[in-house]
Amino acid sequence: MSGQTLHQPVMLDEVVSTLAPKDDGLYIDATFGNGGYSRAILEAANCHLMAIDQDPDAIKRGQPLVDTFAPRFTLAHGRFSQMAELLEAQDERVDGVDGVDGIVFDLGVCSTQLDQAERGFSFQKDGPLDMRMSQDGLDAEEVVNKTAESDLADILYTYGDERASRRIARAIVKARTEAPITRTLQLANIIHSVMPRPKPGQSDSATRSFQALRIYVNQEMAEIEEALEAAQSLLKPDGLLVVVTFHSLEDRLVKQFIAKRGGKVANPSRHLPQMEEAPVYFSMMTRKPLLPTDDEIATNPRSRSAKLRAAMRTNTPLAKGA
Repeated sequence: MSGQTLHQPVMLDEVVSTLAPKDDGLYIDATFGNGGYSRAILEAANCHLMAIDQDPDAIKRGQPLVDTFAPRFTLAHGRFSQMAELLEAQDERVDGVDGVDGIVFDLGVCSTQLDQAERGFSFQKDGPLDMRMSQDGLDAEEVVNKTAESDLADILYTYGDERASRRIARAIVKARTEAPITRTLQLANIIHSVMPRPKPGQSDSATRSFQALRIYVNQEMAEIEEALEAAQSLLKPDGLLVVVTFHSLEDRLVKQFIAKRGGKVANPSRHLPQMEEAPVYFSMMTRKPLLPTDDEIATNPRSRSAKLRAAMRTNTPLAKGA
């Protein structure tokens, strides 16, 4: 397999121009995937880069890129919330630098994972009901077959914004009493059986439920929160945080993190005493998110829901517990 990327990464030009890699800088690609961002960053400047992925398959796919750009490129296997520990373990320069110059996240599911039926992320192809990015731990089959009906409905509503969550959970519980639910198309058909047929232009009625299960199985929201905290601690003054999100839950979390760490803490009531000003760890670079161009959406439909937010680390030292 060559070192070329397998698909066009979303908002690549916007990510690289916002990150603005510089020679001798130290950067982290927190979501390696197929290596699109990593390659572009390494080609943009004579910089050092560590990329992270929890999927063992992604680490294997990335080895040709490591060979091409060694020694200034390392690829670490782990969760992006562990970036501080991974950087310390992989990069000899850590002790000699005062922080990282830029960190980029692409929070979408890698298209290669979606295309592999055996990974169980998509209902477009039949496969085992898995959905684990790291390929270990709790899988979607266990969640679907063992979770209480009310809890399952809560998962679908909270992480998929699925208004028919109770109806779908009830159908799943009824179906699993007859036979275990083990395949992606089996689950999709159960959902389709209790949902109206989508109108032209609408997404498949199983989309939100599959998204919710994937987020729950991989604990994605907690992982993102921990990763943003880690990025805050690693970035040097003027270091850049660039995040591409794909659904409202992610985008809201990132937006609120940047706002809160940028000192934008709303007073709970105008009748209460003014709260103390919060420390300002970031300055917002994108008051409104950058969106993909019409041309990109036309050539890469996966990009249509993408939003890019960016912030610059201030020189405020971290407070205890921040």
